[in-house]
Formats: sequence, C-alpha cells, structure tokens
Amino acid sequence: MGISDLIASFINEVLSETDDGSIELQRVDLASRFNCVPSQINYVISTRFSPERGYVVQSRRGGNGYIRIQRVQEDPKRLIMHTINVVGDEIDGRSGAALLTNAAAAGALEEKTARLILSATGDAALKSVPPQLRNTVRAEILKQMLIHVL
Repeated sequence: MGISDLIASFINEVLSETDDGSIELQRVDLASRFNCVPSQINYVISTRFSPERGYVVQSRRGGNGYIRIQRVQEDPKRLIMHTINVVGDEIDGRSGAALLTNAAAAGALEEKTARLILSATGDAALKSVPPQLRNTVRAEILKQMLIHVL
C-alpha cells in the first residue's frame, strides 16, 4: 500500500468515527504523522476527497491553517442536488463518470440509471458536437437528466 493510500485510509477512518461526517485536520500534523511533505497531503485531498467523490473540502493555509473535509450526507435527494451543483457550466467525461459512480455507490441512483446517463453524456453520444462545446453540452444533459431523476 502506497503512502497516498495510507493517508486516504486514515482520513476515511477518522471520518467514519464522526457523527456528522466532518473533520478538521492540520496539514502539518498529517505530513509529520506519515513522514511526507505537505504537498503529498494536498495531492491526496485533491484526488481522493473531491466534490466528484462526494466530499466538500475547505482549506485555510498559514500557521493555524486547517483542512476541513465533510462527506456529503447520503440522503439520495441531497446527494443528487449536490451532484447537480458540482457539475457547473461544463464537465469533462471523466469527472461526469466519477459523479455518476459516486451517486450510484451511495444508492442515490440505480445502476441502470447511472449507466444510461453515462451513455447519454459520453463522447460517443456527443461525437457530432464540436469538441470545444462537448463539455458544456455534457454538463447540460447531465444536469437535466439528474433533475428528472429527482
């Protein structure tokens, strides 16, 4: 198991022990605990605890800086609304797939529905759309389909 996996496992373990699914961590303390540089902590936070994966992260740098990680509550409607809000004006295929996978894993979407939306927002379905517009069109389709799931 690599250092990134160990850090992510630790954070997930601490998150699972909280009542509200929210924790505050000191970047320096984590780096010291895992004998790594603070940028390694940043990497793990940005890749493993992103909005696409169902987390809200707030960070404050400086002497008393912290990282606050909150798992989006798993109420299906709330998770779908969070997903819609995360999409924004455009989204690439990989991020869209991550959002759908997270929603399905949390039980907010049925697997079949997630696969259908993934298919409708994939590059194959959007091949007639000019490449510079695909992420915008993908975002609109994804949001509209999720709104109708509610």
